[in-house]
Amino acid sequence: MKGETKCNNSLSSSDKVTEGGCWDPDFVPEGLEDLLKTDVTLEAQLLKRDMHGFLSVYQHFLKQTEPSLQWEKIQSPPEDRIQSFESIKAQALPEDITTLLNQLVVLKLNGGLGTSMGCKGPKSLISVRNENTFLDLTIKQIEHLNETHGCDVPLVLMNSFHTDQETEDILKKYSRRHVQILTFTQSRFPRINKESRLPLARSLSMDGANAEAWYPPGHGDVYASLHRSGLLQRFLSQGRKFVFISNIDNLGATVDLHLLSQLANGRPDHSGPPFEFIMEVTDKTQADVKGGTMIQYEGNLRLLEIAQVPRDRIDEFKSVSKFKIFNTNNLWVSLEAIRRLLEEENGINMEVIVNSKTLDGGLTVIQLETAVGAAIQSFQRAIGVNVPRCRFLPVKTTSDLLLVMSNLFSLRQGHLSLNEQRQFKTVPLVKLGNHFTKVRDFLHRFQNIPDLLELDHLTVSGDVTFGKDVTLKGTVIIIANHGDRIDIPTGTILENKIVSGNLRIHDH
Repeated sequence: MKGETKCNNSLSSSDKVTEGGCWDPDFVPEGLEDLLKTDVTLEAQLLKRDMHGFLSVYQHFLKQTEPSLQWEKIQSPPEDRIQSFESIKAQALPEDITTLLNQLVVLKLNGGLGTSMGCKGPKSLISVRNENTFLDLTIKQIEHLNETHGCDVPLVLMNSFHTDQETEDILKKYSRRHVQILTFTQSRFPRINKESRLPLARSLSMDGANAEAWYPPGHGDVYASLHRSGLLQRFLSQGRKFVFISNIDNLGATVDLHLLSQLANGRPDHSGPPFEFIMEVTDKTQADVKGGTMIQYEGNLRLLEIAQVPRDRIDEFKSVSKFKIFNTNNLWVSLEAIRRLLEEENGINMEVIVNSKTLDGGLTVIQLETAVGAAIQSFQRAIGVNVPRCRFLPVKTTSDLLLVMSNLFSLRQGHLSLNEQRQFKTVPLVKLGNHFTKVRDFLHRFQNIPDLLELDHLTVSGDVTFGKDVTLKGTVIIIANHGDRIDIPTGTILENKIVSGNLRIHDH
């Protein structure tokens, strides 16, 4: 590794710049101003900087009395605004790939915890394949890219206050890798009591009961936090022009030379200037009905999230026939365009997502969040590219984990690719029940990962375990009723079977 840098954010004249522009001091929530006076440490000064971003979002929240989108005005994007990946791959790559790659930064969103899968600490440190974590695989991908093309593509991690320290500690083990790794920490915003509209925090501390008073405000914060960290300007001064942003738990989000070339060179016939923003979308399936989709709204491309959809339109939003694509959250963006927009008065506009959450003690709070893809509306030359499903391989649950650990995929240089022996170029639909939710329990219930090469659909519910060398084909449904247990014996082959009742194998 050429260098590992922790960028300590510092106050500067750009603090007034946020994703949504400047904030109005008349909209400071009662209690927040007093809170900011309770601490004069450096940490407090940095947090006060974060408050500029919070106040901009909070002001937008208070002023918004009507839905941000009128459903009748929503249109499907014109054909020329969503290009096919096949047409882009058909274009010749530039002769000097190394120079093009040296203009690229890879940024992974690394703010999430593994709690939904029963793990402590950053999700990126969960082992997903051959003892490799998400972070291991990401670093291997970038290292291989640099060694293959003789380039120096840096890896940047946007941490949250939840993941920052553990990520910094683990990065020490990569000190000799051929990857420059840099980090910055996104903002932390105060949770707001839903009834009183006052911040929960009684001090700026993260200790004790006060820890629940703060939250990371979604990945839409990446633009302003990257700017404030000083990294945006550093990259521009180094001659870097582009950033590839994606979730670190999306194992399909790798650097694609054709998409990078498309961002850099614009339309194939060079009829216009380069693009500023490319959103990778892919065809929606029944497993993706809640995913955000790209729409045309009043002449601009927009991201429509399910949180923005009126209740009486939810079924329409989930329809695969009307909204045929969804956002993978793989984004290719011009660094110069980010800088330009952040320095303009209106900033980068993104819809505010109001997320109500009930804390352990029963108190209901409001979290104001933004999504990174929602920024598409602010960029002058933005398009979508309909990419193959293999570029969207997220691991959100142990059901996803089963797929990526299986023989459905092969692993090479940190990159997972679909096994060529699989007849269908899509992955099976897998639904594992509550007994499999935590990674520890999941691993305990499989003596080894079954052969899934010919599987179409798997549902497992109840107390079920799998022996060694099990093969699952077609549609397999295994249901152990309450109080029952099913042990699938070693060497079993299940093809288009429903297994229910009670089946236990005892040692003798």
